[in-house]
Amino acid sequence: HSLPSAMAQLCRIFSSSRSVATSITRGMASSPLVDMLGKLNHVAIATPDIEKASQFYRNLGGNVSEKVAQPEHGVYTVFVTLPNSKIELLYPLGEKSPIQAFLNKNKDGGMHHICIEVKDINDAMSLVKSKGIRTLAEKAKIGAHGKPVVFLHPKDCGGVLIELEQE
Repeated sequence: HSLPSAMAQLCRIFSSSRSVATSITRGMASSPLVDMLGKLNHVAIATPDIEKASQFYRNLGGNVSEKVAQPEHGVYTVFVTLPNSKIELLYPLGEKSPIQAFLNKNKDGGMHHICIEVKDINDAMSLVKSKGIRTLAEKAKIGAHGKPVVFLHPKDCGGVLIELEQE
């Protein structure tokens, strides 16, 4: 191939991929969830040893909080603050902890849920329910950050447990 024909081919490929990207973006922009979903607040990781997990992130130079009991949720939490988000470490608190059930199935721990911010938790709950997405509670609870939260059923969210948190 000569340089001009190779350049022309690249331009066609770029133009084609740009139009695909544009149509995907337009499709997403028409979705009612686009205006509702905010930034990623945190990724939660269940761990069988919260001290060891905390030390791992400290060793990497992370800004790691103290362990805090969240009795209303049946967990201890530790937050690792990153420049653009957080990692939430979860450890069971009490016999009915949902994290213990998770760890019984995943002995080494692992990703438990992702948390996405929303402007208004009640509006978000109404919207997801109107789309056939089940919430795991009828009303929002106050989460680890002192803000209203609700979890969405993982079977309705591609197998991922999603927490919505009001900004």
